[in-house]
Amino acid sequence: MNAKIKLIYVSVTTDLCTDQRVAKVCNTLVNQGYEVVLIGRSLPSSWSLDVSYRIKRFKLLFNKGPLFYANYSLRLFFYLLFSKKGVLLSNDLDTLLPNYLISIIKRVKLMYDSHEYFTEVPELVKRPFVRFVWKKIEEFIVPKLHFAYTVSQPIADAYLREYGISFKVIRNLPIPYSANLNLKEENVIIYQGALNVGRGIESLILAMNLVDAILWIAGDGDIAEELKQLVRSNNLDTKVLFLGRLNVEELKLKTQKARIGISIEEEMGLNYTYALPNKLFDYIQAGVPVLVSALPEMKKIVQCYNVGEVLGKRDLSEMANQINKMLASADYSTWRNNCLIAAKELNWAVESKKLNQLLMLMEGQS
Repeated sequence: MNAKIKLIYVSVTTDLCTDQRVAKVCNTLVNQGYEVVLIGRSLPSSWSLDVSYRIKRFKLLFNKGPLFYANYSLRLFFYLLFSKKGVLLSNDLDTLLPNYLISIIKRVKLMYDSHEYFTEVPELVKRPFVRFVWKKIEEFIVPKLHFAYTVSQPIADAYLREYGISFKVIRNLPIPYSANLNLKEENVIIYQGALNVGRGIESLILAMNLVDAILWIAGDGDIAEELKQLVRSNNLDTKVLFLGRLNVEELKLKTQKARIGISIEEEMGLNYTYALPNKLFDYIQAGVPVLVSALPEMKKIVQCYNVGEVLGKRDLSEMANQINKMLASADYSTWRNNCLIAAKELNWAVESKKLNQLLMLMEGQS
């Protein structure tokens, strides 16, 4: 490998503690001989990390809204400006501008990992001015990128249509492990991931009145308190349990205990329409059959590997009825066995080879 590109700065605005995609990418970079510096932010709820790469966390004056992004971008820009030269890896559009400016100023290579179709997330679809600003940043930088990748083929296709830029597809697949099927509990279903609008969590909670099971919700997010209030107001405290944010090993253990994994995102903006959530693959890796939205990418995975069912109707009684039937289905053991088969293919050990190919391409052009 060319010595000039041994050092790489990976920047992200999410909490480093729970961003599994970034952790997997950083470990892959280390395995490829890079010295990795992961840059994020320090939150009151952040815990320390024991990892094989360096970490830099910014303590910011603001943690949400425009002032947060301005604060983070300035800190990132000046940190990179006065740091040793190295390759830059920007994660999502909210870190791209400072990375791009530094790549021009210092004449270093820039890679871009688009975790989602950022300008089509539900939080922006209903905020046209904010979306307009992010779209302008995207339009300014993305056509100039040479080394970019994203999480699903429809998102890659959208970028190609809009900007004429080819994005590689590197899905957010889990680290492979052997699932322990003896951990299964008879009447537990699980939702894991961000607690944000458009994830279908509200409907799922209300449907629990009619479901013969307990729901575990593992994660945190913008609507966490609203969801907890919804549970209290509907007297569902014994049927819906909030597990909070869990580290990777804790989450893996909890997921393996569940009987069904839920991923029922709503069609709110193209980001969800094109979504291929990592939770879907986490469930499969854990040997847990799934119930997913009828959105194209999720539906394709479930039907291709026969690892569960696609949600029929979002009516609460219909949803509850489908979950109850899945829990007692004669097909359950088939779904579970198919999860174990699919897990051998749908994992990071296989998917990371695409990242290695992109790194080789970048190195070859240095």
